[in-house]
Amino acid sequence: MTAELGEVTMAQLQEDMAAGARTAAGITEGYLAAIDAVDDALCSVIETNPDAEAIAAQLDTERAAGRVRGPLHGIPILLKDNIDTDDRMQTTAGSLALLGSRPARDATVAAALREAGAVILGKANLSEWANFRSTISTSGWSARGGQCRNPYDDSRNPGGSSSGSGAAVSANLAAAALGSETDGSIVNPSGACGIVGIKPTIGLCSRAGVIPISHTQDTAGPMARTVADAATVLGAVTAADGRDTATAAAGRSVHSDYRPFLDADGLRGARIGVARKVVSGYDDATDRVFEEAIRAIRDAGAEVIDPADIPTVDDDRMGASEIVVMQTEFKHGIAAYLATRIVVDAALPQPHSLADLIRFNEAHAEQELVLFGQERFERAQGSGPLDGEEYLKALATGRRLAGAEGLDAVLDEYGLDALIAPTGGPAWPLDPEAGDAVHGGSSRCAAVAGYPLVTVPAGFVPRGSVRGAGSDLPIGLTFMGRAWSEPTLIRLAYAFEQVTQMRRPPELGG
Repeated sequence: MTAELGEVTMAQLQEDMAAGARTAAGITEGYLAAIDAVDDALCSVIETNPDAEAIAAQLDTERAAGRVRGPLHGIPILLKDNIDTDDRMQTTAGSLALLGSRPARDATVAAALREAGAVILGKANLSEWANFRSTISTSGWSARGGQCRNPYDDSRNPGGSSSGSGAAVSANLAAAALGSETDGSIVNPSGACGIVGIKPTIGLCSRAGVIPISHTQDTAGPMARTVADAATVLGAVTAADGRDTATAAAGRSVHSDYRPFLDADGLRGARIGVARKVVSGYDDATDRVFEEAIRAIRDAGAEVIDPADIPTVDDDRMGASEIVVMQTEFKHGIAAYLATRIVVDAALPQPHSLADLIRFNEAHAEQELVLFGQERFERAQGSGPLDGEEYLKALATGRRLAGAEGLDAVLDEYGLDALIAPTGGPAWPLDPEAGDAVHGGSSRCAAVAGYPLVTVPAGFVPRGSVRGAGSDLPIGLTFMGRAWSEPTLIRLAYAFEQVTQMRRPPELGG
């Protein structure tokens, strides 16, 4: 973290640039210097954009000429390394297999950020292939980027799969980042790294040019230090896109600016349900933070219904169906994505299918398979067609259990504006031999249903209350709602953030 930039918000950066106290070029240089200073240990950024400073200077020229594109003008943002950019950077999902080719064009969300005036600062490290390669993986590790670490305690995991996005934003190495989520990959690292994450409704943001897992569950989304900053980024990336049919979904309700929903008194009169079954009660220290959050919400004027459990949260068929859906969709989606890439080095392997990726990993096992295998790849390779009975049954079962009989059922039964649950337990110790030791989570129902989530810092687990030494570890609170309820969730999350003020920057090297 640099003292000059620290916890500065986007609104403050805009005020400073408008007053002539800062420039986009100076802000960009500051973040690049912070990356150079601390990221060798953190491994949150795979590469910085060699054109970032030139882009920032051009945006300064525009500002001087009287053109300000909006609230992101001159703001440096990192992109997870599965989001295509048509520039001098790579897009690889952390895998060495994609180094021989490049995207033909920007991902739609990347292009939208550029148009909004953001400076694409670089690519963030991630769990390789968005953590869909092995059943025994270590989140935050990629063959290309190495092991990303939690900025609050470098012996612990940053969460995944948007690991570098979470760690870098928390460590003040960028104003914000864009991550992606299939199930937990935005909210998990956001909670573990003490920042805000918004996982949008499927179809709110285009997925075109984002390396896929599941076309029914994938979404990009913002990760930032404050709800206001996350809402600012979200508004820039919501345009409908002919390259992604999900953005033409019936009932789609979006906004180009989510800042008007920021209401410091937004919890007053709200009906908030407390989800307990399965999604809490797995860790005493996390539960203490959760209970304090519930009290804060009640004190802020909300009506709290406790418990308000998701009826299907413990139905094993939901998880089983999700796996079938993801494996089937990945096999077909990755082949379609690979077909869009342009060869830049004919001497390197050029994968065109999942089978090619599996063979590449086998041929480069000392680099790719040194810590864990590719069981998910292999199982996905054996999956059936998208019109097959097994897939269609799994898709329908998962959606019904997660949506109509799950989140919709509990929200309707109690007339709720949102549900709350801990985002997850504290960051777990890094253990490359055993893999992840994820302790709790609350993302599955929303992931399978395609519904939105917002996670906000809720408190800290003190040193010594969890296994191993290190700094106090952050815990996130997740607000979950029905499809297209981002305005409501942002309002509630912002109000909670304002009354609790639980964001605390890490002391790097602790």
